[in-house]
Amino acid sequence: MGKNKAKGTNPKGKNEQAVVEASENQGAAGPISCDKSGNVVLRILAKPGAKDNGFTDVSTEGVGVQIAAPPTDGEANAELVKFLASTFGVRKSDVSLTRGSRSRQKTVTVSGTNVSDVEKKLKSCVVNK
Repeated sequence: MGKNKAKGTNPKGKNEQAVVEASENQGAAGPISCDKSGNVVLRILAKPGAKDNGFTDVSTEGVGVQIAAPPTDGEANAELVKFLASTFGVRKSDVSLTRGSRSRQKTVTVSGTNVSDVEKKLKSCVVNK
Protein backbone atom coordinates (compact mmCIF):
# COMPACT_ATOMS: atom_id res chain seq x y z
CA MET A 1 0.00 0.00 0.00
CA GLY A 2 2.90 2.35 0.71
CA LYS A 3 4.19 1.92 -2.84
CA ASN A 4 0.84 2.97 -4.36
CA LYS A 5 0.70 5.98 -2.13
CA ALA A 6 4.20 7.03 -3.15
CA LYS A 7 3.40 6.56 -6.83
CA GLY A 8 0.21 8.58 -6.44
CA THR A 9 1.89 11.55 -4.76
CA ASN A 10 5.00 11.89 -6.94
CA PRO A 11 3.22 12.60 -10.23
CA LYS A 12 1.03 15.23 -8.57
CA GLY A 13 4.10 16.96 -7.21
CA LYS A 14 5.75 16.84 -10.63
CA ASN A 15 2.63 18.17 -12.35
CA GLU A 16 2.33 21.03 -9.89
CA GLN A 17 6.00 21.88 -10.43
CA ALA A 18 5.52 21.80 -14.22
CA VAL A 19 2.53 24.17 -13.97
CA VAL A 20 4.52 26.56 -11.78
CA GLU A 21 7.49 26.49 -14.19
CA ALA A 22 5.22 27.00 -17.21
CA SER A 23 3.50 29.99 -15.62
CA GLU A 24 6.85 31.52 -14.67
CA ASN A 25 8.20 31.06 -18.19
CA GLN A 26 5.12 32.47 -19.96
CA GLY A 27 4.40 35.38 -17.65
CA ALA A 28 1.81 38.02 -18.40
CA ALA A 29 3.59 39.25 -21.53
CA GLY A 30 3.33 35.96 -23.46
CA PRO A 31 6.50 35.28 -25.44
CA ILE A 32 8.52 37.84 -23.48
CA SER A 33 9.32 37.18 -19.84
CA CYS A 34 11.95 37.67 -17.19
CA ASP A 35 13.91 34.90 -15.48
CA LYS A 36 15.07 34.77 -11.85
CA SER A 37 18.37 36.48 -12.71
CA GLY A 38 16.61 39.45 -14.30
CA ASN A 39 17.41 38.44 -17.87
CA VAL A 40 14.81 38.81 -20.61
CA VAL A 41 13.62 35.49 -22.08
CA LEU A 42 12.14 35.47 -25.59
CA ARG A 43 10.35 32.66 -27.38
CA ILE A 44 11.38 32.98 -31.01
CA LEU A 45 9.70 31.55 -34.11
CA ALA A 46 12.58 31.69 -36.58
CA LYS A 47 12.08 31.93 -40.34
CA PRO A 48 15.50 31.41 -41.94
CA GLY A 49 16.31 32.06 -45.59
CA ALA A 50 14.58 35.45 -45.83
CA LYS A 51 15.81 38.43 -47.88
CA ASP A 52 16.35 40.66 -44.86
CA ASN A 53 16.43 40.34 -41.08
CA GLY A 54 13.31 41.59 -39.35
CA PHE A 55 10.49 40.95 -36.92
CA THR A 56 7.33 39.66 -38.56
CA ASP A 57 4.90 39.47 -35.65
CA VAL A 58 4.45 39.10 -31.92
CA SER A 59 1.87 36.53 -30.84
CA THR A 60 1.18 34.33 -27.85
CA GLU A 61 3.25 31.55 -29.44
CA GLY A 62 6.35 33.68 -29.89
CA VAL A 63 8.12 36.50 -31.63
CA GLY A 64 8.36 35.90 -35.39
CA VAL A 65 11.83 36.70 -36.71
CA GLN A 66 12.89 36.38 -40.35
CA ILE A 67 16.60 35.68 -40.74
CA ALA A 68 18.68 36.42 -43.83
CA ALA A 69 20.83 33.30 -43.52
CA PRO A 70 20.32 29.68 -44.52
CA PRO A 71 19.47 27.15 -41.80
CA THR A 72 22.74 25.25 -42.26
CA ASP A 73 25.86 24.94 -40.14
CA GLY A 74 24.45 27.28 -37.49
CA GLU A 75 24.50 30.27 -39.83
CA ALA A 76 20.90 31.25 -39.07
CA ASN A 77 21.49 30.97 -35.31
CA ALA A 78 24.59 33.17 -35.50
CA GLU A 79 22.72 35.73 -37.60
CA LEU A 80 19.77 35.63 -35.16
CA VAL A 81 22.05 36.38 -32.20
CA LYS A 82 23.76 39.20 -34.12
CA PHE A 83 20.42 40.69 -35.21
CA LEU A 84 18.88 40.55 -31.71
CA ALA A 85 21.99 42.09 -30.14
CA SER A 86 21.96 45.02 -32.57
CA THR A 87 18.20 45.52 -32.20
CA PHE A 88 18.24 45.58 -28.40
CA GLY A 89 21.50 47.52 -28.13
CA VAL A 90 23.47 44.85 -26.26
CA ARG A 91 26.65 42.91 -27.00
CA LYS A 92 26.45 39.61 -28.88
CA SER A 93 27.75 37.91 -25.75
CA ASP A 94 24.65 39.18 -23.89
CA VAL A 95 22.38 37.19 -26.22
CA SER A 96 22.38 33.42 -25.81
CA LEU A 97 20.37 30.71 -27.48
CA THR A 98 19.17 28.58 -24.57
CA ARG A 99 16.86 26.12 -26.33
CA GLY A 100 16.05 25.00 -29.87
CA SER A 101 19.34 25.32 -31.70
CA ARG A 102 18.14 22.89 -34.41
CA SER A 103 14.50 23.96 -34.37
CA ARG A 104 12.56 26.94 -35.66
CA GLN A 105 11.11 27.37 -32.18
CA LYS A 106 13.87 28.80 -30.01
CA THR A 107 14.31 30.29 -26.58
CA VAL A 108 16.74 33.19 -26.33
CA THR A 109 18.02 34.89 -23.18
CA VAL A 110 19.06 38.55 -23.34
CA SER A 111 20.95 40.21 -20.50
CA GLY A 112 21.70 43.91 -20.15
CA THR A 113 18.13 45.08 -20.84
CA ASN A 114 14.64 44.76 -19.38
CA VAL A 115 11.26 43.49 -20.54
CA SER A 116 9.68 46.91 -21.09
CA ASP A 117 12.57 48.09 -23.30
CA VAL A 118 12.40 44.89 -25.35
CA GLU A 119 8.62 45.24 -25.79
CA LYS A 120 8.99 48.87 -26.93
CA LYS A 121 11.68 47.98 -29.47
CA LEU A 122 9.65 45.05 -30.79
CA LYS A 123 6.55 47.19 -31.27
CA SER A 124 8.55 49.74 -33.24
CA CYS A 125 10.30 47.10 -35.38
CA VAL A 126 7.48 44.71 -36.31
CA VAL A 127 6.97 44.58 -40.09
CA ASN A 128 3.35 45.38 -40.97
CA LYS A 129 2.07 43.09 -43.70
